[in-house]
Amino acid sequence: MNSFQAFILNQKGDQIDGKVDKLSMNDLPREGVLIKVEYSSVNYKDGMTKVPNNPIIKKYPMVPGIDLAGEVVESDDSRFSKGDKVIATSYEIGVSHFGGYSEYARIPGSWIVPLPKDLTTLESMVLGTAGFTAALSIQRLEDNGITPEKGKVLVTGATGGVGSIAVSILARRGYQVVASTGKKDSHEYLKKIGAEEVIHRDEVYNGDIKAIDKARWIAAVDPVGGKPLASLLTKIAYGGSVAVSGLTGGVEVPTAVHPFILRGINLLGIDSVNCPMEIRKTIWERLSTDLKPNTLNEVVKEIRLEDLSNAFDQILQGKALGRMVVKL
Repeated sequence: MNSFQAFILNQKGDQIDGKVDKLSMNDLPREGVLIKVEYSSVNYKDGMTKVPNNPIIKKYPMVPGIDLAGEVVESDDSRFSKGDKVIATSYEIGVSHFGGYSEYARIPGSWIVPLPKDLTTLESMVLGTAGFTAALSIQRLEDNGITPEKGKVLVTGATGGVGSIAVSILARRGYQVVASTGKKDSHEYLKKIGAEEVIHRDEVYNGDIKAIDKARWIAAVDPVGGKPLASLLTKIAYGGSVAVSGLTGGVEVPTAVHPFILRGINLLGIDSVNCPMEIRKTIWERLSTDLKPNTLNEVVKEIRLEDLSNAFDQILQGKALGRMVVKL
């Protein structure tokens, strides 16, 4: 193999330029497990790589793509052999280490998870970091006592990757799911993937944050953060929990202590980047069994490397619906 295709980012002055170009094996890191990439996916973090002066990319040129799945070609790690199907997400992939938007990738063995037997490489990338984050959020909620019998669960940013998969998983597990969105034309989609009720995001945050508000939900999966999270916390019922994993709504959370000390609620931080490998393997196994959504075909759009620039624009503008998977 003399050369192969990859989507490569370069910095030109204050601008970021991304295009499909050719790489050779010598361009990849010298150590690690060589993977023939079959699928990658598009996450909000990937979209951010197109933003000038973004905090994501550590050096240029860079092959972005924080997720990938495929087949091992050669390995310097005894845990993996030629022909193994594998998943690699997070860590420094697509940030300071060439990532998934490439026909081949060389990844440290310590960052790789064996593909569970009940998942295909395509399904694993429909899930990807977004699905992993959604599943980890739900496990953390359930670890903190949330069950379907206790009340309704809100999912914010429900049309995005984390939100869509969280809606589907929660519905499969028997929860009454309330989906929050600002997209009026997405209600049918959200109900199709499992939402029992769809509300406008203004019902979560309308610009006013009270010290404590009427309790509406027992729990929430929140990939939004910011002021909407501060408002959401005031509406969680006694003993409830919120799993937060994102910052599309901002990084400042101007909340009071009232929901915590008067209702005993929990704010659970969800980290998919440096999540310990044992937990990571557990979550991926659960994503192939009891946490596997029933609606993967409903949330996915398949694209090519040439479509990535447009896909980044869609995800940054909040126009993306569900998951975009890159076929290599």
